[in-house]
Amino acid sequence: MSGAAVSAEPAVARTRMLRRLDAWLQGVSRLLMAVCMVALVGAALVLSYSVFARHVLKLATDWQDEAAVFLLVGATFVSAAHVQHLRGHIGIEAITTLLSARVNRVRRWVVDIVTFAFCAFFAWKSWTLFWEAYVDGQTSSSTWGPPLSIPYGLMAFGMSLLSVQLLLQVAIGACELGRHDGGRAHGVDAAAPTKDRTGGHA
Repeated sequence: MSGAAVSAEPAVARTRMLRRLDAWLQGVSRLLMAVCMVALVGAALVLSYSVFARHVLKLATDWQDEAAVFLLVGATFVSAAHVQHLRGHIGIEAITTLLSARVNRVRRWVVDIVTFAFCAFFAWKSWTLFWEAYVDGQTSSSTWGPPLSIPYGLMAFGMSLLSVQLLLQVAIGACELGRHDGGRAHGVDAAAPTKDRTGGHA
């Protein structure tokens, strides 16, 4: 067994372990995606009822708008981790076709690091807002007055999940970039991010 193969084995094992963790996280994210889809349908129904009640039945509406906003906030932030796993967030690919596969992997890894730093700060700030709203009993200014800890909590949970997803992608990228053969030892293909849904948009 060559020295290069021996040195590559720990990196291969780490990559496989991280990909198993990523698969477990995606199982959780897919379950949450189903909840988010229900929330989107719920928001559409609430807004539809609001329009009907306000303009047809001439009833006052004091809770529908905020309920729909809360549902949309939850669906947007809680689903962000799964969208990131699919690389479905908006990205610009103007220069990706001009770069080699390895340079693109490095570029994607650097982008993941910067994105993780931003999302981790966002998650921390969201948790502080949630805690302040919960401790102080903050509510919205409407007559319904729901607690603001609900949207802040959904935002904090979603951003935390997104930060974990990004951290896994950064760790997987580091393992693949650190391998001497460019990520193609022992049947593990680092250029398979598209198949494993870790490639695509940065």
